[in-house]
Amino acid sequence: EEKKIHGKTYYYYSKWGWVDGKCRRLWQKYLGKLENIAKAVQGGGPAPLYAEVFQWGLPIMFWKECELAKVVPEIDRLCPKREQGLSTGEYIAVAAINRAICPQSKRSMWEWFSQTVMVRFLPNASKTALTSQRFWDHLDKIKEDTAFPIWKNILYGVVRRENIDLSSISYDGTNFYTFIDTFNLRCEMAKRGKNKQGRDNLRQVSYALFCCAEGHMPLFYDVYEGSRNDAKQFPLVLEKFHSFFQELCGGKCAIPDTTIIFDKGNNSAHNFALIDSLKLHFVGSVKLDEHKELAQMSNNDPAFVPCPAEELKGTKAFRIKKHLHGQERILVVTYNQNLFNSQWLTLQNDIQKALEKLSSLRQKLEDRTNGLLVHGKAPTVQSIENQCKEILSRQHMKRIIKTTVTKGSDSIPRLDYLIDTQAIQNLADTYLGKNILITNREDWDDVKVIRAYRSQFIIEEVFKEMKDRNTGSWWPMCHWTDTKIKVHGLYCTIAILLRALALRRVRQAGLLLSMKRMLSELDAIREVVNIYPRKPRQKKNPIQTVLTKTSELQERLIEILDLKKENSAILG
Repeated sequence: EEKKIHGKTYYYYSKWGWVDGKCRRLWQKYLGKLENIAKAVQGGGPAPLYAEVFQWGLPIMFWKECELAKVVPEIDRLCPKREQGLSTGEYIAVAAINRAICPQSKRSMWEWFSQTVMVRFLPNASKTALTSQRFWDHLDKIKEDTAFPIWKNILYGVVRRENIDLSSISYDGTNFYTFIDTFNLRCEMAKRGKNKQGRDNLRQVSYALFCCAEGHMPLFYDVYEGSRNDAKQFPLVLEKFHSFFQELCGGKCAIPDTTIIFDKGNNSAHNFALIDSLKLHFVGSVKLDEHKELAQMSNNDPAFVPCPAEELKGTKAFRIKKHLHGQERILVVTYNQNLFNSQWLTLQNDIQKALEKLSSLRQKLEDRTNGLLVHGKAPTVQSIENQCKEILSRQHMKRIIKTTVTKGSDSIPRLDYLIDTQAIQNLADTYLGKNILITNREDWDDVKVIRAYRSQFIIEEVFKEMKDRNTGSWWPMCHWTDTKIKVHGLYCTIAILLRALALRRVRQAGLLLSMKRMLSELDAIREVVNIYPRKPRQKKNPIQTVLTKTSELQERLIEILDLKKENSAILG
């Protein structure tokens, strides 16, 4: 359409339609003068004043997963507050998504949040709303006995909506060191123990997790004292999980049809008795030295039968029944060539390092004997034996390297050592490459038992991702009270869940990507918003939104995760 105003012609783009039997204008957009239209067609329009760049791929994906999982409403239902600013559920959702993308301290939250497209999802978010104090205030609304019901309600919906396979579940535990002060008496959860990152000098928090074998899907978690070892924690968390799992299944999936997979660190007579009383199926492993008659069998023994499965190439096994922990159980003895190769290289490396240290120690003793070394405390036979014990602390070293410490006529100890080559040959023929699995699944063949136990790597990958300093979800943990540490565990586990759900959709669509590859591809997608100068009588600056150039893989991910539709809905 064209209109003449004060002798000048202006053009409009209009849409007409029938309304109540009459032709009416439905909407109209201003195009401008003819010369302005010509400039726009030729690309001669005004240059943008500036551009804003936002993180797009990961924030929009995780926000969508957050909405599908109903994270915000489930939290707000149990932790209500008056309708003012962000709700408790929105604070936890922001924290969980941040943990899933690039973990920041609460002090840095606004700086990260303002550079993502999430600023459109949460209009009540602001610099003052996303301060450390505001986060702490809302974390305090989640009491210690409320965190788990929140997780339970979220997971119920996810399992039912996504039709998660619950037939095989892996369990494992880990710990995370903290920088909580030694004399902080307000935190009883962080305690010293054997730290898996080697930071025994720091207080630590322990974390137990049950994951289903399908993907990285977390089902049940627990945050507990850092000083409690795996074997003591296992029965406590297993009983909680069993009760939770019965509610989760709702009668549709019988508990006996589920197999729990765990490693040898959780073994004890009491724990196996508990598993039997709960009537759970399980697959685990036992220490080789606890069954010497099996460990000392030759790896070339004819009892071993090669596994026919393609993914188990180089693996052979046999099974026996043995009375163990009060019942007759099935032991599957396996030998894997790849495991042998890895352990053989490790053994050679350990021998080399031990010999270098022993050689250095002997040289120091000779220097002292010859008068070249006179300073420092004089060594004794006992101190040298203790040093040798420390040097040979790695597995198998005491069997392979024999040391002899004697006292010389000048009271200075003498050190001699030799390598037992026969011991190395015996290890290569028996222990190396071997594993002993234990199960009560009599209806499973050896291949199925081995496959089940190997699925344990999934939960180990989850822990590795959580501890990654660039993309991990646990650190930094800037909390020092038990309640806040519990809530920290909640939103870190929600972050794992959101990641797992997204990866599951991608793999179901036929893209067999790793978690790290999926995250890096989506993280590279940015949104660019060009801001143009206002024209006369315009109240707002015109904007133009475009995504950065995407690869074929990124386009496929956008399509699979249905992110374009979400984006257009947001832009409105």
